[in-house]
Amino acid sequence: MAEDSYKTIARPAETTYRQLSSKFLVYAYPVETEAEIKEHLDALRKRWFDATHHCYAWRLGAHGERFRANDDGEPSSTAGKPILGQLLSADITNCLVVVVRYFGGTKLGVPGLIAAYKESTAEVLSLCEVVERTVDVTIRVSFSYIAMNDVMRIVKELQPRVVEQQFDNLCTMTLSIRESDAEQLIGRLEKVEGATVEQETE
Repeated sequence: MAEDSYKTIARPAETTYRQLSSKFLVYAYPVETEAEIKEHLDALRKRWFDATHHCYAWRLGAHGERFRANDDGEPSSTAGKPILGQLLSADITNCLVVVVRYFGGTKLGVPGLIAAYKESTAEVLSLCEVVERTVDVTIRVSFSYIAMNDVMRIVKELQPRVVEQQFDNLCTMTLSIRESDAEQLIGRLEKVEGATVEQETE
């Protein structure tokens, strides 16, 4: 897969998994920010307030460079880590998986717990539609009305997504383009007389 693309899930999914007498409610969500993750976690804690554990793992960023695993009271590394492990082996990022456990009275032991969290996560991910997304860069270009044709020709040829445009005496366009094509777009726009180009950082 290209450096400027990554895999994530298209929409939320959920499933129920049982191991001995324990019940696991498993949720997968596509997420972009830690604030979104917190919202999902808070909503599930509220909904299943009487559950024994709310264990989870998430990855964010095109290369999954930000991640977290949480055992929520289960023995260390028996829950969050196996959940995260499934996200890693599926090579999925910008995704949160939460496993809500209701303890049924029979202890599963460490190997049993690891297997339950791993298998329940694999099951929910198998229900997800995995999509490839590109890492995009936002570019803002300001130019005089006279330069309009030159700018529009470049836009037509390189086909960035037009996020916003305003045509007045001074025109501005906000464009979004795949990271690997950004340099070419910036280079060509900068050659247009009277155009100023800025790359917006996240």
